[in-house]
Amino acid sequence: MLDICLLGTGGMMPLPYRWLTSLMARYNGKSILIDCGEGTQIAMKEKGWSPKPIDVICFTHFHADHVSGLPGMLLTMGNAERTEPLLIIGPKGLTRVVSALRVIAPELPFEIECMEITEPEQTFSFDGFRIEAFRVNHNVVCYGYSIVVERKGKFQLERALELGIEKKYWNRLQKGETIEAENGVLTPEMVLGEARKGLKVTYCTDTRPTDSIVKNAAGADLFICEGMYGEADKQEKAKEHKHMTFFEAAKLAKAAEVAELWLTHYSPSLTYAEEFMPATRKIFPRATAGKDGKSIELKFSDD
Repeated sequence: MLDICLLGTGGMMPLPYRWLTSLMARYNGKSILIDCGEGTQIAMKEKGWSPKPIDVICFTHFHADHVSGLPGMLLTMGNAERTEPLLIIGPKGLTRVVSALRVIAPELPFEIECMEITEPEQTFSFDGFRIEAFRVNHNVVCYGYSIVVERKGKFQLERALELGIEKKYWNRLQKGETIEAENGVLTPEMVLGEARKGLKVTYCTDTRPTDSIVKNAAGADLFICEGMYGEADKQEKAKEHKHMTFFEAAKLAKAAEVAELWLTHYSPSLTYAEEFMPATRKIFPRATAGKDGKSIELKFSDD
């Protein structure tokens, strides 16, 4: 099960009724935060989720509404007596940006490792899932992210018995381990069926529509995408500032054949996103106007 929460939905500045856009995901004891603008820790507190167990923070780009909440978040994590290392992923320049922000959070009881994205597409692998970063088109270097949970095939009991594999090795093989046994090498492929459908969430904000978004969001169970403007007359403004409209996001969702679209990163001038959803759903029927704290539990298809 993959827990997803859209902590905030605003762009540019936090408002009394809308926090800045960020995403938190939890899977198998691991927590991932994407973007951390001003007030993100408050949005997290309102949701009832703790920043202490965050394992990875990913930054899409280095505009203030996506990174300026980092010092406060780090201090909150430190005050919670966190000691485990924290991994931060982001575009080139990440180490310099984090170091600058840490001028006001210099003493922490845990180590920070910065991992800079150096390619147009780059994958970071973890235990049971991976994070895929892909370049998008904003007025500074910016990346979208997919969180992908892989799922191995089912354990084939009959094959294990047929091959005479001892029961003591079954669990290890099921976990993907290769074993050097007395009678030779045992591999997971010997007892596992074909890989089953996993889970995929794609998060993309501060960009114009690009082919890379369609490619990387393809088949996602959930596609969270910026919709800076809902008004039809804001198309030129969206192009000028390298952002997207609701309708452009819906076209991307349709092209990528995703299961569900949540819109986010609204302009401060957009006060009622739902007003523009009927027209948006004509393009992509499974579109939703994201709201602060909106969450979902994604489960494997055969659970």
